[in-house]
Amino acid sequence: MQLEGRRVLVTGGTGFLGRHVVDEFEVSGVDVVGVGRADGDLRRTSEISDLLRRTRPDAVVHLAAVVGGIGANRQHPGRFFYDNAVMGIELLEACRQQGVDKVLVVGTACSYPGTAPTPTRESQLWDGYPEDTNAPYGLAKRMLLVQAQAYRQEYGSDIIYLIPTNLYGPGDNFDLDTGHVIPGLIRRFQEARDAGQREVTLWGDGSPTRDFLHVRDAARACRLALAGYDGAEPVNVSSGSEISIRELADVLAGLIGYSGVIGWDRSQPNGQARRRLDPGRAQEAFGFSPSIRLETGLRELVAWCEQRTGQG
Repeated sequence: MQLEGRRVLVTGGTGFLGRHVVDEFEVSGVDVVGVGRADGDLRRTSEISDLLRRTRPDAVVHLAAVVGGIGANRQHPGRFFYDNAVMGIELLEACRQQGVDKVLVVGTACSYPGTAPTPTRESQLWDGYPEDTNAPYGLAKRMLLVQAQAYRQEYGSDIIYLIPTNLYGPGDNFDLDTGHVIPGLIRRFQEARDAGQREVTLWGDGSPTRDFLHVRDAARACRLALAGYDGAEPVNVSSGSEISIRELADVLAGLIGYSGVIGWDRSQPNGQARRRLDPGRAQEAFGFSPSIRLETGLRELVAWCEQRTGQG
């Protein structure tokens, strides 16, 4: 799709990834409109239709989601399933009805089976049930791929589907109840350092591994995919490498200057044992490869957090 001269609507455009996607399109000279919850309830057909009529997009990037860490997924499995499924289902149908030229749906690595081998390839998406702690969320997002492929088959809809790995970077959610692992660790270590706390206790045993991708790289992948990919198959967006949560905690504690003890509460869940997505299809399909190394990105993020904390 030629993006120049086209208007792109980004749902979830006021969220973590969404703000970076909007910036990525703006810098590239694309006419982009980022919308958030205040602009319409994506669970309601009438509000979606009104939003599309107001903005008249040529393409839509669907990022809006209800997300959170293990604790939030365990506490709100029903909400995470319903909201994520309905928002996507209603939006794709409205885009079909109003003739939107192209839609990019951003899914989640949580959709993969909990027992998927690493590196995980897109062809393994249906090889089992997602990891229990976030299965409702993962399955809701997986259903949007089914819808995308069904609409492509029956209606000729140009809908593409990306599966990003764990994202991190400036603007992330640092709430300890709803945030993900990197912002959660940073906040815990900052607060412990500032309070002179001798020990920080973290969930699980630290053995799980994760594949982390900087949010600016993910935003660039969205632009490249919208412009250069038109296939029915899902595409991983990942760094292709993994680090254990224990190693990650040590790195972040060092960057933050916390020198106390890091303990582990093994009565709490680890989540999926390993996660590393195979990045090969993204490179082949639309030329994406990550540009920001994890150590560089973490150092930048910690500096950003410290600056914000210093400003009150």
